Amino acid sequence: MAYDGIAAAAAVKELNDRVLMGSIAKVAQPEKDELLLTLKCSRQQLRLCISANASAPMVCLKEENALSPVTAPNFCMALRKHIGGGRIRRIFQPSSAFAAESLDSQKYCGLERVIVFEIEHMDEMGDLSCKYLIAEIMGKHSNIILAKSDLTIIDSIKHVSHMTSSVREVLPGRPYFIPDTAGKADPFMLAADREQFETLMKSQPVLPVIKKIYMSITGLSPTMAGELLYRAGVDEGISSQDLDSSQTELLYEAFADLMRDVREGRFEPCLIYEGDRISEFSGVRLRSLEGGDLKAEYLESMSEAIRRFYEKKDRQNRIRSKSEDIRHVLKTLTERAARKLELLEKQYADTEKREKFRLWGELLNTYGYSLQGGEEYLECENYYDEGRLIRIPLDKDFTAGENAARYFDKYQKLKRTREAVEKQIGECRDQLYHLDSISASLELCETEADLNELRREMAESGYIRHQGGRKERREEQKSKPMHFVSSDGIDIYVGRNNYQNEELDFKIADNQDWWFHAKNVPGSHVIAKTGARELPDKTCLEAAALAAYYSKAGMGNAGGGNAGTGSGGAGNRGKESAGAVPKIEVDYVRKKELKRVPGAAPGFVIYHTNYSIMIEPRDRI
Repeated sequence: MAYDGIAAAAAVKELNDRVLMGSIAKVAQPEKDELLLTLKCSRQQLRLCISANASAPMVCLKEENALSPVTAPNFCMALRKHIGGGRIRRIFQPSSAFAAESLDSQKYCGLERVIVFEIEHMDEMGDLSCKYLIAEIMGKHSNIILAKSDLTIIDSIKHVSHMTSSVREVLPGRPYFIPDTAGKADPFMLAADREQFETLMKSQPVLPVIKKIYMSITGLSPTMAGELLYRAGVDEGISSQDLDSSQTELLYEAFADLMRDVREGRFEPCLIYEGDRISEFSGVRLRSLEGGDLKAEYLESMSEAIRRFYEKKDRQNRIRSKSEDIRHVLKTLTERAARKLELLEKQYADTEKREKFRLWGELLNTYGYSLQGGEEYLECENYYDEGRLIRIPLDKDFTAGENAARYFDKYQKLKRTREAVEKQIGECRDQLYHLDSISASLELCETEADLNELRREMAESGYIRHQGGRKERREEQKSKPMHFVSSDGIDIYVGRNNYQNEELDFKIADNQDWWFHAKNVPGSHVIAKTGARELPDKTCLEAAALAAYYSKAGMGNAGGGNAGTGSGGAGNRGKESAGAVPKIEVDYVRKKELKRVPGAAPGFVIYHTNYSIMIEPRDRI
């Protein structure tokens, strides 16, 4: 679900309750498109996160701090200069008329996906001045803008020139305004005028009623439009032109009730789960997404709902962006190794004819006495094939013995080639498996420390050069394995990469602990710290499900020897059952059964006795 106008309204209410009149103690820009403001409010310290990330734009309070660059970006420096130490005097959600009306008026409050912080600050002359910090939560058009009291732009986290947008420039010195390109109706005015609502529903163009709602009214997402139809008992597939008077009346009442709740601040922040996965979030109750495979969790804080919805998605997107170099190298190396393996296998297949040359040489030595010289072939009995006749090609310029010697030379050459190619094929397959394991580990990276460990492994394996230089962050965090606790209270550890797999296998795990790994596919090593105790059935299932999920087969739903390395739209009302998750085979053994592979990459082990289980992958216990 998008961060729509109603979610923004719920966030504004919470921010007004918690940070209004708070002072800005610290301004940081941990990412190129994200701000983190440390606020002092009523004897407590809060952190306000404002993100203009295209895939995870948000404004919410958060608890954890973030690492900042050693050198602050220009926008961060501008904020420190203009609003550092300032006090938040007002927080509001404007309408599209924000720039045109008096800034002291309350008439411009609306449901635009824009949150404005009015900040009182001492300027260079020691006089009180007003600045506006404007967060635009608009998907790929998201931005964070600092403006003067007359709404002249001072700076923005993303600069937008006329070359990028013909609608509005976002550059220092330009006037700030909210572009009203969609021509949508103001929801609060619409809720107060039944006739205007009915006229809007019947107006052109004729669309499915669900699409008519979210395309014609500011601040409503497809999910919220579906919720309105559900509350009104109107079929979402019906055309707006086919709405009868009773249906229009019911829809208006549901819409007016929703707007009344929003205006009066009656919000119910919630998360909607589809199985274990968060699929939606909202500032109001989503009755249409309750029941069946979906369940709702209601929260006290809108910030918590926003943060939990976007947290994993945002982290994955940022890590993916920072790991593009690794992905490119892995793709290139994998394609190169796959082509090499294909050529080697063809070359290996060609060596199958070596035995033919050895046979011809032996038969020539046996029957060559019958040749007079100058023949082009020898026809004789093959005593290895029940005496059947065989024809052996000859070079008429050579004797029988010389022809035999040439065939024996070809045999020896192909034999040596076969041995060398067989070794190269093994090395090539090991390399492909290693590259696959690094690729699987890349999907588990959540921090830069995780990425740094992968880069170190690739450098030590000769795939990339060692990278030196100073650290970009003030402090360096060490990457750690994932930790879970089973239903039986047993610690379960999951390696994120091959180094962690190695550490789990031979440093953290004791001989009597249990080791789990998806069979014959790269993935995480999972250790259940049972010690000398028996492995409980429930812990076994939970550890196996984790091993299945944190493998290449589990994370990607894709698909020698036992070796291991390590938003639904409004139309989806959520009652249907999801498709069956394919089960994955997982091997598990006592840790004492594991053996290192001499000379292999870190995290590669072998074992000769094991148990196996088929299980559905799960990313949590």
